[in-house]
Amino acid sequence: MAVLRSLAFYAAFYGISALLVIFAALAIPFGRATVVPVAHFWSTWHRICVERLLGITIVIEGETPPGPALYAVKHESYFDAIDLPQYVPFPGVFAKQELFDIPLWGRAARVYGLIPVARQEGARALRAMLAAARERVAEGRSLAIFPEGTRVPHGERPPLRSGFAGIYKLIGIQVVPVAIASGPIYHRRWKRRGTITIRFGEVIPPGLPREEAEARVHAAINAFNAPVGG
Repeated sequence: MAVLRSLAFYAAFYGISALLVIFAALAIPFGRATVVPVAHFWSTWHRICVERLLGITIVIEGETPPGPALYAVKHESYFDAIDLPQYVPFPGVFAKQELFDIPLWGRAARVYGLIPVARQEGARALRAMLAAARERVAEGRSLAIFPEGTRVPHGERPPLRSGFAGIYKLIGIQVVPVAIASGPIYHRRWKRRGTITIRFGEVIPPGLPREEAEARVHAAINAFNAPVGG
């Protein structure tokens, strides 16, 4: 049954996704107000397919604060990125530069307001990234980052990338750590039925020392991962 459910998911989700990329490309000349509904429908369609075709239940724990925040999200599978707009309204997401090179998709992502992260391009790229982040916050939008830098197998607890601390310090915004244990169910060819829990941790105020902020985020996003040796 897992194979049949997964095949149905792939056909439904990726089939519609291909059409939505075309719709997003056609919407680009009309600006963000037209691109955003297409992007949000894509995320909503994914959630529908996950719940109804894969038989996965999504549970939300904790609360989010009012106003913009920097959501620091555990990243175990593509679910974590695609589902983001379902629990962080209209997020300005930090995404690796390579994604913006994808034809059509990359241009639509820029119009939506995703923020390119060009790790190898030095100070100029960093300034552009921070300027874009401040612009999103000025618009009243929250930011979202995967502070470990890439997808991580369930159970692993790598240190946070240095970019998180820089953004936390220079943007000066409250942080909401988000723990998600999607890997065991979703990050596999034949996806399993079960429950994916999204847990918002305690809000971390701006202005803390780097070591303290990183330690609190690291512990909170790994709430579903036992400590090494535990």
